[in-house]
Order: sequence, then C-alpha cells, then structure tokens
Amino acid sequence: MPITAVIFDFFGTLTPSTPAHVWDENAARSAAPLGIPARTWRTALDASFPERATGSLGDLTETFRTLALRSGAEPDDEALEAACTARLAAQRELYVLRDDAVPTLTALRARGLRVGVLSDCTTELARTWSQLPVAELVDARVLSCEEGRRKPDPELFHLIARHLGAATRDCLYIGDGGGHELTGATDCGMRAFMLRATDWADNDAHAREDDWPGPYVSTLTDVPALVEPSPTVTGQPSA
Repeated sequence: MPITAVIFDFFGTLTPSTPAHVWDENAARSAAPLGIPARTWRTALDASFPERATGSLGDLTETFRTLALRSGAEPDDEALEAACTARLAAQRELYVLRDDAVPTLTALRARGLRVGVLSDCTTELARTWSQLPVAELVDARVLSCEEGRRKPDPELFHLIARHLGAATRDCLYIGDGGGHELTGATDCGMRAFMLRATDWADNDAHAREDDWPGPYVSTLTDVPALVEPSPTVTGQPSA
C-alpha cells in the first residue's frame, strides 16, 4: 500500500542531537535561581523524566516546586518563576530545527502527504509549540505530556495515525530511536526508519534503540524518496 502519512519524532530527529554537556548547561540555568547545585538539579530532572514526560507532575511551576522539594530546597514563588523562565529560554534553544527539516516537510506536503509529530516530551514543548515554525508544517501532533503515556505505548502510534486520517499500515515513521519508538511503530504496523545522522552518536537520549536492526536514513532529505509517488495521469487511456 502507498504511504499516505509521514510521522516524525521531534528531539534528535527534526532537531539536531543534544549532547550531555548541553543538557548540563540547560539544567544549570534553571538550578541557579533555586539555589540548588547544578549536578543535583540535573539528577532530579533526569530521574523525573518519566513523570514529566507524562505530565504527572503538573505544569512547569508545579513540577519545579516538587523537584526542588525533592532536592532539599523550598524556593519561594519569585525563585520558582525565575527558574521556569530560565528553563523555557534554555529549552527554546533546543527547538531549532535541522537545516533540512523545513524543506523535507514542505516537500512531503507538496506531494499531498499528511505530516505528523509524535514526541516524548515535557510540558515546555507543549507550551511553546504554537510559536515554533514546525507547527505550520504539521497536520497533527501527539505529545506524551498531554496524553499521559510514553513511547512505545501503542496507543500513541494509533492516535497519531487517527489524527492524520490514516491507517497505521499506511504510515512511515522516522525517529532516532529514543524510547524504543522504532519497535513501537513497527509493532503497530508502521514502516519505521531510523534517522542516523552524523550527530547521532552525540545525542543524550532516553532508552534509545542503539541496536535497531531495521533500515535507516542519514538525513531528513532522504525521506521523500522512501515514499511511493502517487499515481499520475500522463495521457489519455487507450481505447
């Protein structure tokens, strides 16, 4: 069956990979207003990712209040506001797309394909989504923090397919492998490809499928070639 929809992971796929030292610097910026050592705060953020990625700790202010208490601090409202502002600014810097992301999404849409994003993410991305250039190029999004579940939960893959008006068997899934997403997509009937870009080894990702045995592409530019062209009429039917 021809592919009718292409679904992308966000972090490390539409965006460049994020090395560990960048996450360290990111954490340090929101730790400072709270008076918490950067390493302690980074550890708290990492440990709480399953909770934050499913939205179970509430909005960003509620999340930071909980994590600060776990870290032995009791920040006032002013400190929490400053920490949240610093976090949002740092996270926005990670939302910059790969150079070939917009051309790729534009090319897919020009061919009549539906485009979706399925991301394991925290509330910061959901809060910022409408301000991002990618929002205008995506027909549907499914974010883990809004759905209360993470990859490879099959419901997420079925949900994004439904939002795109496609059967899972008619969907192509592209991701760097974080959260066992490629196996999850395949198990739901999608055709999955790993994006193994030149910065793939630098990415500090959660539960990535480094041993993925399936197919892969090296750039997003390669993705349109994976999609079977729609039939076109090149002349009059023969009598």
